[in-house]
Amino acid sequence: MTDDRTNDGGVPVPVTPAGATSGAPAELPPSSPAGRGMFGMQGTGDVSGYGGLVRQRTPIEEAPRPYGGYFDEVRDALEEAYPQFGDAIEKVVVDRGELTLHVRPERIAEVCQVMRDDLALRFELCSSVSGVDYLGADERRLHVVYQLTSMTYRRRVRLEAAVSAEHPHLPSVTAVYPTADWQEREAYDMFGVIFDGHPNLTRVLMPDDWEGHPQRKDYPLGGVPVEYKGAEIPPPDRRRSYQ
Repeated sequence: MTDDRTNDGGVPVPVTPAGATSGAPAELPPSSPAGRGMFGMQGTGDVSGYGGLVRQRTPIEEAPRPYGGYFDEVRDALEEAYPQFGDAIEKVVVDRGELTLHVRPERIAEVCQVMRDDLALRFELCSSVSGVDYLGADERRLHVVYQLTSMTYRRRVRLEAAVSAEHPHLPSVTAVYPTADWQEREAYDMFGVIFDGHPNLTRVLMPDDWEGHPQRKDYPLGGVPVEYKGAEIPPPDRRRSYQ
């Protein structure tokens, strides 16, 4: 793919777009505080519009009290019911009308147990366990997010625990929330987080012998060729380079 520019005589000349290198499959995209572009794209080579995106990374900071709404009641109830609160909770964040408790990885199952069983909390349902990779933004880049719901009090709260890619271990919460069974398997499959104590931690989306974890940010773009109406469409890493 080229970009037409003109020489001194006004004649269009083809040039190689900035950022379009030939390092497929994917090279590790450079990180930046603003998170510019997408897929590591820089320069003018990307005609999709992703190259022009600017994603600001705001620091995640402890929220000052009072939080507002029922958030203060949830924190106070957990602090009273769980004596290890100060050691287990790294910070409390209120953002966009949502309460997030950042939990030390080794304490996540204990905190879930208290959140479910304490009469003042009663978060009976874990509706989701999901992963996210903050490559280049956090040394403990792999975060696991737990969405808890109290059907008794009609409240919601998010728990979040962070681990490194070198030691991606978390206690399983399946003994507390059986709904987390397949969700933890998916987070293991896609992000490589190992949930210690899970009854059957196997892949749920990819084949058992698959190498790597596809939703990590440094996973190669890759792909397989597809035949369509007699033409062979190459995989993404062979169509163009997003570097």
